[in-house]
Amino acid sequence: MYKVGDYIVYKRDVCKVKEIKEKYYNNTDYYVLNPISDLSLKINVPVNNDKLLRPLITEEEVHLIINSIPNIDIIDEDDRILEVIYKDLLKSEKHEDLIKIIKTTYLRNKTRVDSDKKISEKDDTYFKLAEKLLYTEFSVVLNKSFEDTKNYVISEVEKLA
Repeated sequence: MYKVGDYIVYKRDVCKVKEIKEKYYNNTDYYVLNPISDLSLKINVPVNNDKLLRPLITEEEVHLIINSIPNIDIIDEDDRILEVIYKDLLKSEKHEDLIKIIKTTYLRNKTRVDSDKKISEKDDTYFKLAEKLLYTEFSVVLNKSFEDTKNYVISEVEKLA
């Protein structure tokens, strides 16, 4: 069981446990969660809901994931099914899948910009969403701001290249 003040992941959002309501509904204990992306929002989740709740990854796991980034393949599929693939990868809850989206969308948009074309709105949307999910959790684990975390990951990946 988590304690008040703990950070956890609910679905894909990093949240802080604000309080624990005992026997709140249906004689069940509930966590009151605040997503760190919107502190005004309160979410009540049964404490025994293991399918939607998980602990944050460790700092060691963050570094292992960062070191694996150069080896994570991009998505090489037809544009018509790309959005379906992006959605499936977002549902997987794997950090490597978020990185796959980030790498793919970044490279696709870079190619478009280099060819003097507009970036793809679809790729840009999924790029921003995957970055938000990945770097938000990393930033809490590493105790850095979102931007500092993003810059740190980019810097570490550049060292590996």
